[in-house]
Amino acid sequence: MLILRSAALFVVAALFEIGGAWLVWQGVREHRGWGWIGAGVMALGVYGFVATLQPDAHFGRILAAYGGVFVAGSLVWGMVADGYRPDRWDVTGALICLAGMAVIMWAPRGR
Repeated sequence: MLILRSAALFVVAALFEIGGAWLVWQGVREHRGWGWIGAGVMALGVYGFVATLQPDAHFGRILAAYGGVFVAGSLVWGMVADGYRPDRWDVTGALICLAGMAVIMWAPRGR
C-alpha cells in the first residue's frame, strides 16, 4: 500500500511541476502573459508541498527518484499538450529512468 501511495504522490507531483513549468513556458515563450506565469509559479509551489507527503523521510532519495518520474512525465506531457511524438530512444530512456526511480525508491533495504 505504501508503494501505491508513493507512486500516486509522484504522479501528482509531476502534474504540478511539469504543468507549472509548461505554464511558465507558455507565458514567456508563447507570449500568453503574466496570468499564465503566475499560475505556473503557484503550481510549482504546490509541487514542492506534494513532495513532502512522500512516506520516505529522505529528501535526497525522494528528489533523485522523482527525477525518473519527471523524465517520463515530461515526454507524456509533451505528447498530450504539444503533440510531441517521442521516438524509440525517448521511450527507452524514459523506461530506464523509471527503472532507476523504482530501485532508488523502493528497493528492499533490510531495515
